Amino acid sequence: MSERPILKFIIESLLFSSEKPLSISRIKDIVGGGGDNAAQGSSAEPAEIKQCIEELNNTYNANSNSFIIQEVAGGFQLRTRPEYHQYISELHRRHSEGVLSNAALETLSIIVYKQPIIRAEIESIRGVDSSAIIRGLMEKKLVRIVGRAEALGRPLLYGTTNNFLELLGLPSIKDLPKIEDVHPV
Repeated sequence: MSERPILKFIIESLLFSSEKPLSISRIKDIVGGGGDNAAQGSSAEPAEIKQCIEELNNTYNANSNSFIIQEVAGGFQLRTRPEYHQYISELHRRHSEGVLSNAALETLSIIVYKQPIIRAEIESIRGVDSSAIIRGLMEKKLVRIVGRAEALGRPLLYGTTNNFLELLGLPSIKDLPKIEDVHPV
């Protein structure tokens, strides 16, 4: 192919091919990051990349496509529109392996709103040992070790992962509802 593909379609193909959200800087690196792309003269500035994403979304909206490009977990990802969620869920339905117990949801909520947090503080809030639940949340890639506290024994600090943000469709942890706005059911 002698002509370089239009940047918008390069970005669309990257987002279509990626399982994880791609940041603007990652897209820029891929498009102009050396190798064959650099030889073809491909490059893109962050503003151009954002403009292309906006143009793609405008086209998807105009065509009533079932998908959009959404900003999640510090990047962009091609995703199905929310109104088709029930059908996708039925396609990928998993019985118990993806379901979190009430204890796991409680522990995850504490980590989400108090992160970074040590296990002792989680257990103080819950009133029970939480080590097995934290391990389970880590296995599901919802929680990770984010460092060590400056306390006696330097205990591990826990926080959420980008997978957690992807699952909720959030750009960042700052986009969670404020704890005072969350009402118990």
